[in-house]
Amino acid sequence: MALKGTDAGQSGEAVAVDDPAKLRNVVLVGPSGGGKTTLVEALLAATNVISRAGSVTDGTTVCDHDPAAVRQQRSVALAVAPLLHDGVKINLINTPGYADFVGELRAGLRAADAALFVISAAEGVDAATAALWEECAAVEMPRAVVVARLDHQRAEVEATMAACRDAFGSGVLPLYLPVTDAGGVTGLIGLLSGRRFDYSGGYPPKIGDPDPADADHIETARNELIEGIIEQSEDESLMERYLGGEQIEPETLIKDLETAVARGSFHPVLPVCSATGVGLAELLELLTKGFPSPLEHKAPQAIKLGAGPIELAVDSNGPLAGEVVRTTVDAYVGRVSLVRVFSGTLRPDRSVHVSGHGMASRGHDDHDADERVAHVYSPLGVNLREVPYCVAGDICALTKLSSAETGDTISASDNALLVEPWDMPEPLLPVAVVAKTRSDEDALSRNLSRLVAGDPTLRLERNAETKQLVLWCMGEAHADVVLARLRAGGADVDTEPVQVALRETFASPIKAKGRHVKQSGGHGQYAICDIEVEPLPRGSGFEFVDKIVGGAIPNNFIPSVEKGVRAQMEKGLERGFPVVDIRVKLIDGKAHSVDSSDAAFQTAGALALREAASAGRTSLLEPLDEVRIRVNDDYLGNVLGDLSGRRGRVLGTEPDTNGRTVVLAEVPASELLRYAVDLRSITSGTATFTRRFARYEPVPEALVASTLGGSKNH
Repeated sequence: MALKGTDAGQSGEAVAVDDPAKLRNVVLVGPSGGGKTTLVEALLAATNVISRAGSVTDGTTVCDHDPAAVRQQRSVALAVAPLLHDGVKINLINTPGYADFVGELRAGLRAADAALFVISAAEGVDAATAALWEECAAVEMPRAVVVARLDHQRAEVEATMAACRDAFGSGVLPLYLPVTDAGGVTGLIGLLSGRRFDYSGGYPPKIGDPDPADADHIETARNELIEGIIEQSEDESLMERYLGGEQIEPETLIKDLETAVARGSFHPVLPVCSATGVGLAELLELLTKGFPSPLEHKAPQAIKLGAGPIELAVDSNGPLAGEVVRTTVDAYVGRVSLVRVFSGTLRPDRSVHVSGHGMASRGHDDHDADERVAHVYSPLGVNLREVPYCVAGDICALTKLSSAETGDTISASDNALLVEPWDMPEPLLPVAVVAKTRSDEDALSRNLSRLVAGDPTLRLERNAETKQLVLWCMGEAHADVVLARLRAGGADVDTEPVQVALRETFASPIKAKGRHVKQSGGHGQYAICDIEVEPLPRGSGFEFVDKIVGGAIPNNFIPSVEKGVRAQMEKGLERGFPVVDIRVKLIDGKAHSVDSSDAAFQTAGALALREAASAGRTSLLEPLDEVRIRVNDDYLGNVLGDLSGRRGRVLGTEPDTNGRTVVLAEVPASELLRYAVDLRSITSGTATFTRRFARYEPVPEALVASTLGGSKNH
């Protein structure tokens, strides 16, 4: 049942797979503009899932259905597009290549069992993609490389294949060589099969023998490939046989190749052109025969709620355990939850338990609820096609689970489980938004809850001090998408400069008197207190010391003075910022037997602190953050120089793995408002950072005026 179609025209029927061994979950990753979305279109068209391939430029692709993606002409969200080839269902998981949408990428990695790196032959490998390769290597995820966009006028196919090996390291070797003529790449030569695959007439290819003139080039590449495969072989005698001059059977090499690819120790490279169809047949063969099924990929850790850890196995008859990897709100069907099933089988007309824990710091309160699954769908981009079930290892879509959020666990109502969440990147770019009208405020509140539920990389902060609503995003492109979605939901919003919560303190000791006397007949008000204020070291907080002797102020009114001082500290002094890190000594005062009261001494305490501020010197304090930056050594100088320009203080550096350095520094929070964007710019997107509050420190006198000028409180 198709709930919604795409412009490209879809003709493939949804297929429910019974055996996890007949499944492949492959995430497409790589730089923005590398050709991932176009490659998915070509594969869907080649396998008759869609009648014709859509266009990124025209906004008609299966995966880029989001209005923001159509407008920006690049993917901004994860999308799933399944196809069937040779009896195997392949769930292609397309992810954005732009760094701002790394949250969608991480979700795609969680849903997948293997990664396909798509590299443009016209652009090569950037540092961010190389870093992602290392991230996949750390979890031993099987990987292969597609060199795409062979038809680009600046395409350098063999140079890009060599660059992939240089960037990604050993075990990265081509399985095919491109065949070129004056018109570009027209076919491939299989290094193991020794056959030529001619795409000059389109897909599927015609198979023949290669040109004898290419024999030497083919032989050199073939020998290098065979040696690479044998190095990864579990048969230790194979290398001896090969070095002894024995010809190893292609079947043996192919079997060892497939084993090494599934194990994640060998990474084949294939040239593929989406426009001409070159390499599509070979890629489909690799996806079905080389990449692992869910049975070969370890399921994440899980716990049984109220009990303890359990081991999940990819078993369709096991306990139900799935995870929501993406949440959207569709105009037609409401909330749509994209679910990777790790264990058990999801069926319609059943009750499930929805559980989400551990994301309260990002605005996702812990929650548990039982809900009913009315239908199970196979997603094809935004299109939903009903299926009778979804087995362990497969990906499906559920609708109208009102409590489900990205990262939540779906399990049986009578056997509630919680899957260990994947690593979520921390949003570090603050954007303050304000609704234009009262009706926009209502729409803003409704839309924000939906956006936060679907995007774990978006954090919502309502700052009680600055009175601002702050959206913490991954970068400017992410913020642009969030704002566009808010406006599309009916909330007309503007952005405003983000305010930093400042503080005040006293710069030197000072004595002051608080006098609150009102006697005009009847019951009056009488309270006089003398205080001495002195600064404390940063982070000390507040101390109140009672130095009254001789009963100058009755004991029952001394806490009233402290309460008044504390209230004034929270309200602020002349500048209007909370006061911190002071010691207040109550040294003298006067009381009246009739007119003194708790309220009067509270007022006197507040007046005394204000008088001390007028007579003495106060300092403006700004928050200082501890920053930890992980950067390639090539960009270390850029980072250190930039920190100096931000009034940063470098505490030290530590060597890290793979030619990287960790920089520890302290930087004023006001200098970090756009650091997520600027750091990416000066390091070509290769550096990452974390920040946490350290303490408050005085603002330099030369900057006090400009700091106050950017604050609403002043």
